[in-house]
Amino acid sequence: MSTKPPRSHPTPAFPGLNQVPSASDSLRELLDSLSAEQRSNQELFVSLGFALRSFTNLHRFLELVPVVASRLVGVEGALLVPFQADGRLWRDQLQAVPFDQFQELLRQLASLEAGMSEGFGADQAQLLAIDRLVQRHFAKAGIFSTSIVSRGIQRGRLYIFNLQGSLVLSDVYRRHLQLVADLTGVAIENDLILQEVRRHERVDRQLSIGGEIQAQLLPDHCPVIEGVELAACCRPAFEVGGDYYDFMPTRPELLGKRREKGRWALVIGDVMGKGIPAGLLMTMLRGMLRAEILSGLPPDRILHDLNQLAHEDLAHSHRFVTLFYSEYDPKTRRLRYANAAHNPPLLWRANQRSVSRLDSPGLLIGLQSEAQYGCGSITLEPGDTLLYYTDGVTEAPGIAGDRFDEIRLIRTLEETCKSGLGAQAILDHLFTRLDRFVGLDHQLEDDASMVLLKVNEDLILPSFNASPS
Repeated sequence: MSTKPPRSHPTPAFPGLNQVPSASDSLRELLDSLSAEQRSNQELFVSLGFALRSFTNLHRFLELVPVVASRLVGVEGALLVPFQADGRLWRDQLQAVPFDQFQELLRQLASLEAGMSEGFGADQAQLLAIDRLVQRHFAKAGIFSTSIVSRGIQRGRLYIFNLQGSLVLSDVYRRHLQLVADLTGVAIENDLILQEVRRHERVDRQLSIGGEIQAQLLPDHCPVIEGVELAACCRPAFEVGGDYYDFMPTRPELLGKRREKGRWALVIGDVMGKGIPAGLLMTMLRGMLRAEILSGLPPDRILHDLNQLAHEDLAHSHRFVTLFYSEYDPKTRRLRYANAAHNPPLLWRANQRSVSRLDSPGLLIGLQSEAQYGCGSITLEPGDTLLYYTDGVTEAPGIAGDRFDEIRLIRTLEETCKSGLGAQAILDHLFTRLDRFVGLDHQLEDDASMVLLKVNEDLILPSFNASPS
């Protein structure tokens, strides 16, 4: 048995000298490194995409943009300079990393006086001025910049910095940064669209409330007046319109049968314009007119006084009002009326079986403070039908481009009145013809209102006993 110690192999003087990596090992390490970088970049883009579809707060998304941009290309710093919808510098949304090294630059950007001008972001000279400001602040750093654009509109600038020296980017890195800029543009555009949608929702709510108020101001039903049938309808082109009609007893203290037999004011008007302003003016005039009716003055004096009361307010709003005012006495069937340049009502005479126009001279309400108005009078007979309407009816455009016009309205009224229908049925037929003319799928361009009064055909006239001989 040998007592010699086992032979030991000498340890190399330089460990690893005999373990030189092969070319395949180096290639494998390079591929592993590239794969790790790709996975990292994919995770960054996934994070940015998640933020884009998930964040409802644009500020949170914009905070993430410089972080992702700098990490994608492995640099120390990044700066985001966004613009508002009108092109102004968006001071509140300036973002940078690392923040402590960009505080002074952010302060200088936020204090730019030109940045508060509309269209700042669309001015190429101003964009170059921002670039020069950034370059002066980091004179020794390598800088890369790109524009943030959506729908052809400049939404901002994105910068990345190598604070230690020059910066050379491959085409892949440039494409990655441009993708970040494009996603940022999409985020800003989405936020602008969201803000616009919310604004429209607020306006829609206001219009809806205004429409409800106006609907409450218009009569929800026609009153009972002895000896006549009434029907009325308003079709607003918008939720709030400028058309107005009303039925008012001249002696509101009367009740029951006494009110039915008393004199009634029937009025229809149109405030020039549409939407909330027209609706507000209509509401104001309604209150003034209801107060004037209590005076007991004739129609021409009521319009004269109303014009003087409303002239200043209407002049300030640059709007005018057409108004047809009438009073009907069931006892005598006498109708007195005055017209402030409104569409003259159409009167179907049952005995003559023809239509005529009721009109009297008068200027628009609000045009001249001392305007004078004429007063007309007529006695209605059993079967007579009176149609009040606004110009939204006759001016309604048809499918072929022509207007419904007064002639077509007269012809339709004649045809319907000859059939012996009641007031509501006549009104329904008139609106049916109007809808058919405009097209069932088309919206009216202006408010269309019609009020119809028909004297009962079986009206029993008062008889008087002959004097004894």
